[in-house]
Amino acid sequence: MKETVSILIPQEKVEERIQQLADEISRDYAGKTIHMIGILKGSVFFVCELAKRMTIPVTMDFMSVSSYGSGTRSTGVVKLIKDLDDPIEGKDVLVVEDIIDSGNTLSYLLENLKSRKPASIKLTTLLDKPERREKDVYVDYQGFQIPDEFVIGYGLDYDQRYRNLPYIGVMHLSEE
Repeated sequence: MKETVSILIPQEKVEERIQQLADEISRDYAGKTIHMIGILKGSVFFVCELAKRMTIPVTMDFMSVSSYGSGTRSTGVVKLIKDLDDPIEGKDVLVVEDIIDSGNTLSYLLENLKSRKPASIKLTTLLDKPERREKDVYVDYQGFQIPDEFVIGYGLDYDQRYRNLPYIGVMHLSEE
């Protein structure tokens, strides 16, 4: 199997959009501390870059859920791999995701987090594929809406590789 990558969103555009999101979130949460929950592993790059640009106090925690395995399509079965380290009751929570496609994982995750009684809970994602949506998930802060392509880079992977690309690329697989 031959793998090739084409650039969908260049690094400069990604960084510019993250700054815009940080500005918007900082305005919306002025005077508050925001508790960011990054969804591992894909959101790590986005969480860090977003947090660095915030002008409000930020605390962080991480969760790890999986619905992919080693393929390019979600299995639909959500598995909680790592839970939060600290309670979120009474906190203003911002869930930070790398990409939302079917919505199955995020729908499960948001219901799980809401049951823990945060003061508020909102969702941001770097990438959104609404045409793949199976569950209705409202995205409060969206980076980019993208077509139904398998994307990598800026934290997104193909079988644990390509996360370190500084841009969003489309993975093309072909028989040699």
